[in-house]
Amino acid sequence: MGQAERRDEQAASEGPMDTDKQGATGDKRRGGREEVPVDFRWMVIEDIPGVMTVEHASFTMPWTPDAFRNELTQNHFAKYVVMIFEERIIGYAGMWTVLDEAHITNIAVLPEFRGHGLGERLLLELVVRAMALQMQKMTLEVRVSNQVAQQLYAKFGFTGCGIRKGYYSDNQEDALIMWTDLA
Repeated sequence: MGQAERRDEQAASEGPMDTDKQGATGDKRRGGREEVPVDFRWMVIEDIPGVMTVEHASFTMPWTPDAFRNELTQNHFAKYVVMIFEERIIGYAGMWTVLDEAHITNIAVLPEFRGHGLGERLLLELVVRAMALQMQKMTLEVRVSNQVAQQLYAKFGFTGCGIRKGYYSDNQEDALIMWTDLA
């Protein structure tokens, strides 16, 4: 399964994301749900076991530890971020940065943490980091049938710019290519 297929498969399970709201009791909430306090940092080799837990819980065709090791040590375009809750990796996201463009490859959150807007927060973290790396544009592929993920990406200014015919190997579904300007 390709990288965009994997991101899209997991994003479909996120559900619609809401923006931050202040609850009646003063608790910070996302769409009426308690916000999970998380931290983000660049992924390192030592994070691979934790990322593998997320990987196996999120994808039908998970990558191997060696695939992540190669991304971190051999692919100078690859940038991966981990999301930490109480010293535990509960999600990760990746992108390739080439010239002035960032291509989102993966976004995944452990199933028990889904429904709290964490996929949206991972996407925001990638956007912020891409901008810090002076990327001017960002792109991704998404299944044409995945309206939930497309709505999430649209919140970040992504618009459909083309179709990749038969892109997904599991069912030959087309992919919608989406782009946004970061400048």
